[in-house]
Amino acid sequence: MDIYAKLAELNIKLPEVATPAAAYVPFVQTGHLVFLSGHIAKKNGAVWVGQLGKNITTEQGKAAARAIAIDLMGTLHAAVGDLNRVKRIVKLMALVNSTAEFTEQHLVTNGASELLGQVFGDKGAHARSAFGVAQIPLGACVEIELIAEVD
Repeated sequence: MDIYAKLAELNIKLPEVATPAAAYVPFVQTGHLVFLSGHIAKKNGAVWVGQLGKNITTEQGKAAARAIAIDLMGTLHAAVGDLNRVKRIVKLMALVNSTAEFTEQHLVTNGASELLGQVFGDKGAHARSAFGVAQIPLGACVEIELIAEVD
């Protein structure tokens, strides 16, 4: 399965790598593992600000996580040059800007997990963690980082 054909079928255009907003790099490769720095949710090119359980619904959070997955794939493409080299999406870690009462972080994170599964097939099945946090930089509603294995 060609990853780029699947992206075209899903009408997904990969974005350019965003310039880091602080003292870090967008990705690091060591051996066959590529670690992507956390990507925050964006909507219409701006930070998608909000808090789950307050002014962002679970479905909106899921859409934000899906959008982040697209950004992550753009960064992964820049890191490895060809997404067909990906042997496995190893792990996602999602931080969900949540009220103390909100308990659906796992459902929000499904927005990213489901898209990665659609794009990479069995190679997209991954381990993951989803946390509710009091705040994310710039007030973003969701932040996700990714680890992938490449050949």
